[in-house]
Amino acid sequence: MTRSPKALRRFRIALWSLVAVVAVAATALYLFRPPTRPLGVTGQEFALQSTQGGTFTQNDLRGTPSLVFFGYTFCPDVCPTTLAETTAWRQQLGLTAEQLRIIFVTVDPERDTLETVKGYVEGFDPSIIGLVGDAAATEAAKAAFGAFSEITGEPNDPYYLVNHTALTFLIDANGSFDGTIAYGEAGETALAKVKRLVEG
Repeated sequence: MTRSPKALRRFRIALWSLVAVVAVAATALYLFRPPTRPLGVTGQEFALQSTQGGTFTQNDLRGTPSLVFFGYTFCPDVCPTTLAETTAWRQQLGLTAEQLRIIFVTVDPERDTLETVKGYVEGFDPSIIGLVGDAAATEAAKAAFGAFSEITGEPNDPYYLVNHTALTFLIDANGSFDGTIAYGEAGETALAKVKRLVEG
């Protein structure tokens, strides 16, 4: 049975309308699907020594929201600024260490001993957790968060600098990655992110 040109045109319009609806539905599914958030960031295991005693692993990220930052005690600017800011955010929001942890992970195991890091972080706030490991353990922790660091300067220079990731990682109470705060990010934006993290 041969269809008239008018019927064929209506059929094509209906077919293309159906294609458009399917395309819109597929786009919405892609844009609004819930994000997957592994433990930490990459889900990789790590184990570091804590300035508060014992070993700290990826499993210890569970239980309390945390702000996690990678740096080193000889850092001239980014690290002290970030530690000062994170403690200030917690104070401004009226939060305790039991409600929001601040965790500092050294990327300089050659110079940063457990005692060195302990003295450093406690100079900002006694509740800050400092984490230290040997070279292999440090690399595992960096990989678990997707963090980066590299030594710069002359070989054998005891005052070498370390380039490193300058992000603060937001980890929720389930131990899952919840975003980042960039170095130098506006204070209001940072506070809003921290508040949302704690409120869940």
